[in-house]
Parts: sequence; C-alpha cells; structure tokens
Amino acid sequence: VRKRRVRPVPHLPHTVALEVTGPDTKLAAAFVFPPAATEAGGKEKGTSGLQRVALKDLQVTDWQLTGTFPAKELRDDQSGRAILHAVPVQRDAILELEITIVWPDGSRQVLTGRRRSEDASSDRLESSDADQAAQEEKADGEADRGASQDGAAPTESDTPAERSSEESTSRSLDVEVVYPLGVYGRRAPPAQPEWLVIRRVTIWTCGPRGVLRSADMLIHNGIIEAVGRNLKAPDSAVEIDAKGKHVSPGIIDCHSHMATDGGVNESGQAVTAEVRIGDFIDPNDITIYRQLAGGVTTANILHGSANPIGGQNQVIKLRWGDSDEAMKMAEAPAGIKFALGENVKQSNWSQPTGRYPQTRMGVEQIMRDRFEAALQYRDAQRRWEENHQGLPPRRDYELEAIAEILEGRRWIHCHSYRQDEILTMLRVLEDYGVTIGSLQHILEGYKVADAMARHGATGSSFSDWWAYKFEVYDAIPYNGALMHRAGVIVSFNSDDDELARHLNHEAAKAIKYGGVPPQEALKFVTLNPARQLRIDQWVGSLEPGKQADFVIWSDSPLSTMSACLQTWIEGRKYFDREEDLRRREDDERLRQQLIQHVIATGAKPRPGPDDSDPSYWWARHDEFCHHRHDEHDHSE
Repeated sequence: VRKRRVRPVPHLPHTVALEVTGPDTKLAAAFVFPPAATEAGGKEKGTSGLQRVALKDLQVTDWQLTGTFPAKELRDDQSGRAILHAVPVQRDAILELEITIVWPDGSRQVLTGRRRSEDASSDRLESSDADQAAQEEKADGEADRGASQDGAAPTESDTPAERSSEESTSRSLDVEVVYPLGVYGRRAPPAQPEWLVIRRVTIWTCGPRGVLRSADMLIHNGIIEAVGRNLKAPDSAVEIDAKGKHVSPGIIDCHSHMATDGGVNESGQAVTAEVRIGDFIDPNDITIYRQLAGGVTTANILHGSANPIGGQNQVIKLRWGDSDEAMKMAEAPAGIKFALGENVKQSNWSQPTGRYPQTRMGVEQIMRDRFEAALQYRDAQRRWEENHQGLPPRRDYELEAIAEILEGRRWIHCHSYRQDEILTMLRVLEDYGVTIGSLQHILEGYKVADAMARHGATGSSFSDWWAYKFEVYDAIPYNGALMHRAGVIVSFNSDDDELARHLNHEAAKAIKYGGVPPQEALKFVTLNPARQLRIDQWVGSLEPGKQADFVIWSDSPLSTMSACLQTWIEGRKYFDREEDLRRREDDERLRQQLIQHVIATGAKPRPGPDDSDPSYWWARHDEFCHHRHDEHDHSE
C-alpha cells in the first residue's frame, strides 16, 4: 500500500490521503479522509470513521497513473468527475509523486508528495492551486504499510445510480454547430464590410511606395481602394484605429503541404502528372488556423518529391471555416511539381523498388521522353480534329497536363538542390521553349544564379537549412541574398506546417545573412512568392486594385518580438488575437463538458499511441518532400 496525505489547499475542504494498492494489472486507488467536512449551515456530518472515494478508469502508461473520481466529494463547488494524473518525478535525488487534478470546470490543482524512506514515519506532501500558483501548503503525513488491500472499494457516491445522474446531466450539452467541427470552428464566415479603413499605422506596401508611416488604408468590398495619409472614408465605413501598429501584405508560402487529405506523394510510378492535390484539400486541418495566426493568407500546396514528374499543385487562400472548393484561388494559374536528386532516383528509399529512373541521366531522359510523348499526343489530336478520320486519340490525363506545360499554360515548380541538376533541368526546358515557374529549395542556387537569371527562373529557397542530407551539404544561409543580388526573384518557403507560422522571421534572416534591405527582405514572403506563382496581379503588395489580404502586427513584421494581431483576407478578418484568447477559454470549457459526458457514459479509456519506436518523436527536415511521407505520417 502506498499512501500520500494532503493538507487543505484552496478549494480542497478535507485533509485527504491517496492510497494506491495492488499490481498494475489489478490496480486500485482511493482518496481517504476523515469526516471533517461540514454541511450547509456549519453542522458536522454525523458519520464516524474514514470516508473513501474510489478512483475509477485506472490506467498506468509509461509510469503515469490516471483515473477519475466524483469531484463533489472533495469540492462542493464542482459536479461531474475530476481527472487525476500522477507521475513520479525526481528532484534533488528524492523521488516525489506529482499529482495533477483536472476539475470538471477545467481548473487544475497540483499536489506533490515526497516519501522520505520506505519505513519513514512521515511523508511530505506539498500542494499548489494552478490558479494561485504562488500559494503552497505543506503538511506532514505518514506511510502506512499495513493498510487494507480492499481499501479502494467503491463508495456510495460512486455507485451506478450516481453515474446515471451524472450521465443524464452531461447529455444535456448546449453545443454550437461550427465549421470545421472542433476548436476554433466558425458559426459563419467572417463579415466583409462594404467599406473598411485602417488608420495611423506603418504600412509596408511591398510596392513602389515602400514603407509609409502614420498612414491609412481604405478598402472597398474586399479590394484596396487607396493607401496614403489622411484618407477620407464614407461615414458607414468600419474604422480600425491601430495607431503605432504595422501593416504588411498577407504572407504567401510558395511551398506547403498542409491541408492535404490522404498524403502528398503518389510514388507508385515515376510520372504522375494526372493526379491533383486540389481534389484532396482538407479544410478541417487546424494548421490552416494556426498559420493564419502567423499572418499566412495564401499557400501553394504541392505534390511531394517522389517523382521526376509529380502531381498538379493547388494555390489556396486560408479561408478558415469555408469549404475546400471555396479555399481554392481561382485566379492562380495551373502548376505541377517536378523533382530532381536523391528522392526521385531513390537514393534514400528504405527499400529498393527497381523503379526507373535510378540515376540522374535517367531523370533527364524520362522528362524528355514524356515531353516528346505529349507533343505526339497533341499532334494526333490536331490531325483527328482536322479530318475526323478513324477513332479519336484516347484521352490521356497525364499527357494532357504535360502538354499544357509545353503550351505555356501550366507552370513547373521543381524540387532541386545541386547545381548540375539545376542546369540540366533548365537546359532541357530551353530545348522545348519552356520557362520554369520556380526552382524549389534550390540550395545551390547561389552557384548558378547567373544561369537562373538568364533563363528567367525564380528561386523559392529555405532561409538557412543545410546538412540534413547528403545532397545539401553545400547549402549556405547566404543563398537567398546571393540569388537576389544576381537578379533572381527569391522567396523563402516553409515546406513545414510549423515553420510556416513564422515566415516573417525567415524573411528577416535575409537581412542577417547577406544584408538584404528590410523592405526587400519582406518581399521574400509576400510579393516575390506571388510573382513566382503568377498571382502578383491580385496579391503580394498593398496597392490600389489588389485584394485586401493584409496582416496587422504589434511592431515591425521583421522583428522576432512582434506578434500577429489580426489577419485579413479580401477584407474579411479570419484571425484576431483577442478573439483567439477568448475562444481558447470557451473551447476549454466545452472540452471539459465533453470529457464529463464521455466519463459519465462509463466508456473505458482507450490505450494511447504505441511509443515503442522513439524515432516517432525525432525532428525531421524536408519531411513532406520525402518519397513516402505525408502530412500525418512520421514513419520511414
């Protein structure tokens, strides 16, 4: 028997002991306390002996004990079941038991028990209320090794009748219907004011006018009407006085794999130009909301890099709470993913497949082969259209997409690292009269920046990633600045759900590594990716006639100390930091209600994930551009 005793702390009216008995497979636990609690009016309860409150739903996982108990037995102001987590911790060479109680209203209390020795006459238990962390209570206790083995028997308060009462209460939940279902879901799309004016802010236009201080921005039906000082607005306009704050264009991520449902790689064959990421956009992905909190408004969702010629990409606006179709940016031209290097020739694949190509020369040749096949496919279509003799050519969606590349109607976004592969790619395209849309990652772009500039290639790079696999050993953090200096349009991308939340910080690295001027550095995540995606006519800078995609920052968007306060897309506010803080409290309350409902039904807890493979938790780079990874898969 193991005992821990707790002296009263805020909201705990009893001195209680926690008894845990039996092996893990037949574990029993209970709170034990004297009948010192008083009824309403201050009268003592007329019971004698110790009272016991048994813990149910006991489970031990990785040294953590969890269980539930009727909360009102220890706190009169609570109803429903509280959740207990107990974990052994070592402090100053002394083993302690840290107990966290999560009450039905979401508040927490932390109790810390210390056993001085197996035969000690006393234990020490310290406790603190999570809401009043500065207050600590200390008490001496005792370790009673002779306690009864059936000491964890259920009490009257934990009978089936009690559970039935709790269940009927928890089933009466007043839950709003939101979309997406879950945290931060919306009841309706954000409103779009007919007129909106932002006043007295520093505006980073990322256009010819540069940075305007103490300026205003006027928006009409989601389109920027004017940018300047002392702008006149209609009396009906919604006015935001953001004096001292900074406003930038919405951040654009030129290389993302978020919001995909079902994986980003179709690696079964070398050419998969027929598959479309746009068919599997997941509007429920919480990453959308999280990236709005970092100022991201537009993202280029790409197929993975398992294939020399991969699938078709999809540019989306982060319209959280809308459908997958509504998120697609209609103005964005078609694109497709190509890839070079270790991934496509299967250098780092865990199991050999025998799939062609296996070498760099094979990668070049398969691209030429498919270009030739697409030209022949189009010729066959034209001949049949001219004379309608015989059967029409069979519709081939793979060759349709590749033919659109040769016709200048679909832009290539090519995963690339090494200078020799980059030059090979550019020369193949020049043989067919094609200009590449963007070279992605492009970590050796600084070596061939002059050739890129001559071709008209753009580079969407990592800011400072290097040495995470063999083909990137020559990467340097000055890559972006050197390509920019050579006249290449440069952007910094994320290729990662988390990194995309602070792409403004990535842009600032161009200042540190290479001395890019701040106004130009911010373009690395705003105007320049818009130009690479051929959507700069609509987004990327704050100029009249463009869509009102903008971010309000607490300070300079290039400062690591700045916070994103609001994110707007086409004049609709999709993120507000103050609203977010309120929603966290609301969602936590709802979460506790749902937990109480589940507990009251008597459902047994399910085991957690299998953590036997520690590599599950390893940090990964280039994760989503690997041949087999998808957004939710960490396995090799």
